[in-house]
Amino acid sequence: MNTPLSGSALVLFSGGQDSTVCLARALARYAHVETIGFDYGQRHAIELEVRKTVLAQLPTVMSDVLSGSVGTLGNDHMLQLSTLAEISDTALTREVEIEMTDAGLPSTFVPGRNILFLTYAAAVGYRRKITTLVGGMCETDYSGYPDCRRETLDALEIALSKGMDTPVTIETPLMYIDKAQTWAMAHELGGDALVDLIIADTHTCYLGDRSNRHAWGYGCGECPACKLRANGWAKWKV
Repeated sequence: MNTPLSGSALVLFSGGQDSTVCLARALARYAHVETIGFDYGQRHAIELEVRKTVLAQLPTVMSDVLSGSVGTLGNDHMLQLSTLAEISDTALTREVEIEMTDAGLPSTFVPGRNILFLTYAAAVGYRRKITTLVGGMCETDYSGYPDCRRETLDALEIALSKGMDTPVTIETPLMYIDKAQTWAMAHELGGDALVDLIIADTHTCYLGDRSNRHAWGYGCGECPACKLRANGWAKWKV
């Protein structure tokens, strides 16, 4: 007998592999799940299109796997944050080469991005009476972004809780696992159907390439995001 689901969560959902796995996990754990996305002038804006397909298909995939014991997928909140691109001179918001900077970080680092995303998500959650935020940040298999570290999110969790005068929880299911383990989690949550959905319909490539399909999905195959995804796929398949 399945244990009844309870509670609610707001998932930061970009349309990529990581956020799709986080959303699948939330649907398996919470009775009510909502999503939030951000249009911040990203170079790979194609993710905003593919996320619609994933949102339409994922509940059915999870319901079939979990025999109907899956949370309700509610409202999707899309916010416009174009000013972030205006103040960010990065390879995610400009047509420039992806390289390491003098700060020791890849040029794809958008300063303050996750901090802003979670702050806006907390504000939306406050209005929706949802205090659990779920994000795909990871410090195990990532590009070194400081706003992906758990210590950053712990500090933000405290600040948001005090600022909202209500307990805010930031869940990061992928924080301590690598990309191979992320593929494994997807298969554990949704079987081959979820893995196939991630391959066919999610998008991670920083360059927005949807013309080249690989065993692990679409992408240029050369940017840091593609390499992480491809290497994780190869390791998991072995």
